[in-house]
Amino acid sequence: MGRQRSEKRTWLAVALALLYPGAGHLYLRKGLRALLWFGLVFATTALSVPTSAIPESGEISVEAILAASRALPTAASVAILVLSVLSTIDAYRLARRRNRRAAAAVTPEEDDTSERQCPHCGREADSEFDFCQWCGEPLDADGS
Repeated sequence: MGRQRSEKRTWLAVALALLYPGAGHLYLRKGLRALLWFGLVFATTALSVPTSAIPESGEISVEAILAASRALPTAASVAILVLSVLSTIDAYRLARRRNRRAAAAVTPEEDDTSERQCPHCGREADSEFDFCQWCGEPLDADGS
């Protein structure tokens, strides 16, 4: 197997963080930080939903979730939005810092092996994987 690639796609970390706070951190393999962001948003939401918005039957349905989201006070919605933005910024900064460190640690000779060509489909295969992300075929250990 070739050199493990330590760079992460910044745009993917940001997109995942926008999808749900903490998801971008999971992609960056920062589990504790991801748990922190997820927990902050979950706790803010759980503490902000009025008990009148929770169905007495305890049933969780799309209608119940929509009703609870409409019942959120404006301050709670703003707090959740702020947490989401801060989580996204944090994921962006972590990815950029990680990529800067990885770029500084890579010598020009190593940089040529960061991408390799799949012998089966001919497309550029990410060296982070032992298989081609396009066709699914295993890549040879010698870097071809």
